[in-house]
Amino acid sequence: MLMAVAEKTRVPAGDALAVDRQAFAAAITDRLQKMEGMSIVRDEVTEIPREGTVIIASGPLTSSDLAESIQKVTGAEYLYFYDAIAPIVDGDSLGMEVIFRASRYGEGSDYLNCPMSPEEYFRFVEELSKGEKVAYREFEKPLHFEGCLPVEEMAERGRETLSHGPMKPVGLKDPRTGKTPYAVVQLRKEDNRGSAYNLVGFQTKLKWKEQERVFRMIPGLGKAVFLRFGSLHRNTFIHSPTLLEKTLQFKKDPRIFFAGQLTGVEGYVESTAMGLLAGINAARMARGKTPAFPPPTTSIGSLVHYLTDARVKEFQPMNVNFGLFPPLEGRIKGREKKRAMGERALKDLGEWIQEIGERI
Repeated sequence: MLMAVAEKTRVPAGDALAVDRQAFAAAITDRLQKMEGMSIVRDEVTEIPREGTVIIASGPLTSSDLAESIQKVTGAEYLYFYDAIAPIVDGDSLGMEVIFRASRYGEGSDYLNCPMSPEEYFRFVEELSKGEKVAYREFEKPLHFEGCLPVEEMAERGRETLSHGPMKPVGLKDPRTGKTPYAVVQLRKEDNRGSAYNLVGFQTKLKWKEQERVFRMIPGLGKAVFLRFGSLHRNTFIHSPTLLEKTLQFKKDPRIFFAGQLTGVEGYVESTAMGLLAGINAARMARGKTPAFPPPTTSIGSLVHYLTDARVKEFQPMNVNFGLFPPLEGRIKGREKKRAMGERALKDLGEWIQEIGERI
């Protein structure tokens, strides 16, 4: 229903699906109001109901009263209010002829390191400072605190600030030269396979096109494919790996489901997908059936697997991307790899729908 309405209210946006927000909202509201068996109560919910099946889908700007109620059931340390996200790049797109693998002071090799000469570093800092930024909105202003500064604002404080901050090369030697670079950008694995890497400390307010332009100046990232761009914004989300089952049920109280952006997904379609899964499982429970979850080879399943992976410690919100999918057998690259992953996803999703006997 949502995608059908989106198609009817779409506006030109190249290959992307963008909608006239007011027309989209009005059309969805109209359909819900006309739906049989649907009751819409336009009151604020300030605490989680203590009885019955509950889906909490209060979004990134959850009210303070409801947030306090969520904190009580989840534990205060598992609810987050600010979201600093660094870009993520596709592991297959990295220039490994430039990048070296090492951790500081020779303690393992967990990080990929993009070394910079003085000339490369100062040129990068100059372009970073000039990059076009997304303006702060009123409710984002408290974000401007020292522990969460955008990388471009650090660069504006002085030419050497980054080389003494997230780009400091201390304890790192390039094994090919035996020397310590002037500055270094560290990349950290986003998954165990190394299919996606996070630019450590590179939360940013740069516009997406500017992120592509400036961050591709980093040695080894000249042809980087960005799976997710960096951002810094107001958000409310729970630590899903600790709190949720793959069915989106709250581990401590299975009658409670979490859905939408509150689970730690980014994007409208992703948020809708989590609502779909929570809704299906709430309905299954009401009919005495066991809640289900899709295979990780599908878009929804790969995202749910990311959200509920208990091994994840530094959990951050995520868009769906090919880096979350399990690897294919054999070596396939580029468009063929994505096409093969898509075909596998459609096949496995179809089989799962048949297996659980639900309409999706």
